[in-house]
Amino acid sequence: MTIEHQTLIVGGTGKTGRRIVRRFHERGLSVRVAARSVTPGFTWEDPRTWPAVLERVHAVYLAYHPDLAMPEAKDQIRAFSELALLSGVRRIVLLSGRGEKGAQASEQVVRDSGAAFTILRAAWFCQNFSEGHLLEPVQSGQIRLPAADVAEPFVDAEDIADVAFAALTEPAHEGVTYELTGPRLLTFAEAASEIARAAERRVTYMPVSSESYRDELAAQIPAEVAEFLTTLFHELLDGRNAHVADGVQRSLGRKPRDFSDYARSAAATGVWSP
Repeated sequence: MTIEHQTLIVGGTGKTGRRIVRRFHERGLSVRVAARSVTPGFTWEDPRTWPAVLERVHAVYLAYHPDLAMPEAKDQIRAFSELALLSGVRRIVLLSGRGEKGAQASEQVVRDSGAAFTILRAAWFCQNFSEGHLLEPVQSGQIRLPAADVAEPFVDAEDIADVAFAALTEPAHEGVTYELTGPRLLTFAEAASEIARAAERRVTYMPVSSESYRDELAAQIPAEVAEFLTTLFHELLDGRNAHVADGVQRSLGRKPRDFSDYARSAAATGVWSP
């Protein structure tokens, strides 16, 4: 009897993960989701949950929550990768971030793991405005971030999922690092205007200091997490990523989706309705 080997999507209920899972299902390919909310449950904090999800797996997509810049990320990525190879995994696709020095240590761990690898360095997700931490600010009518007037080449999670699916299923992407961005730069004020136009409602952007942003976050989440996120955003929103890259074109042979297309699609779902 032939033993079927699967692709494992770590973070398979998240913004990129569930889109990748959908692509496997649409093509009738075997896929397994690793997340806290599914059975068997998976968490990065508990290595005892790792072996079960790795059984009969040949390829893995790694999305680390909350971010690869976390101090413990490198060691957990190393331990998981070592166990994955011992379990029979031969290919690892890692979701990383652009300009994140902390994430580069985890990237190197994957490169050195012995698996065929692909690194996906993604810009800020468009979907952060409709599925992530910026949804409530958009719904309230004002986005507040310590970003001043810096521009960002927001990338659609659908594009990330397309690239990840290709990297998980095609050998042509092995050993490659792709920087994934949208086709143009937008400031957060311009992104807010695009959302307002698509949703036909008032949405504005208000730049705030890092200190104010940290205090606002600390009222909603643990103080240490608020401190970490504020430091990370201060680093990433200093202009280092204010340029577009060609990762989507190189990997898929087509242009990335534009932010305006994303905004229209998201608005059509009613997620930003008052």
